[in-house]
This record gives sequence, C-alpha cells and structure tokens, in this order.
Amino acid sequence: MIKYIAKSATVRALFTISSLFVTSLALGQSEKEVSVTDSKNNQIEIKDFHFTPEVITVKSGEKITWINHDEEPHTIVSVEKQFKKSPALDTDQQFSVTAGAPGKYTYFCSVHPKMTGTIVVEK
Repeated sequence: MIKYIAKSATVRALFTISSLFVTSLALGQSEKEVSVTDSKNNQIEIKDFHFTPEVITVKSGEKITWINHDEEPHTIVSVEKQFKKSPALDTDQQFSVTAGAPGKYTYFCSVHPKMTGTIVVEK
C-alpha cells in the first residue's frame, strides 16, 4: 500500500510539472507571436524594384525597417533629408529609422531613382 501511494504521488508530481511546462511554453509562444506581428507592422519590403507598401502610416517614435529581398543593392534616401541615408543594402540586409515629427516623408533609392515611397507620421 505504501509503495502504491508513493508511485501515485510521483505520477501526480510529474503530471503537474509537465502541465506547468506545457502551459508556460504555450504562453511564451503567444507572446512571441505578438512581438513578431508588431515588428512586421512597420516593415517595408524591397522586392522587384519596388517598396512595399509604397505608403506606410506610423506614429511618431515608432521604428520603420526596410528589408531588401532583391538580388540588387538598394538605398533609402529621404527627399528632404528628414532622416539619415542608408548604406547600400545587399540581399536580406535591413535598415531602420525612428519616425520623427508628424508629417509626410518621401524617399527613394539613389541607385534606382524611380523607386519611391512615402512615410506618413501621425502624432
């Protein structure tokens, strides 16, 4: 009888620990998914010689990231010099800026000047 109770307590303890582990793993995954979604909200993809989205609206203080998915290098240059110019971005390289004062910021690729985009910064 004592052997059975000891095994039963061990099984309960293992079940409790594994349940807590699975729950914490699931909670950690949902937190991770939220942060991935949030960071993608202000991403601009460079692909097929276009900025996508061509116009993006963000709040002042938010981070904006460009990711080059082309085989060719690209740059990001503010028309009015409202933010720093990027270096030439090779495939899968990124460049980020923080949105400043509310307003409209236009930019282009200095290597391919027909590539243009706009950032609308709201308060």
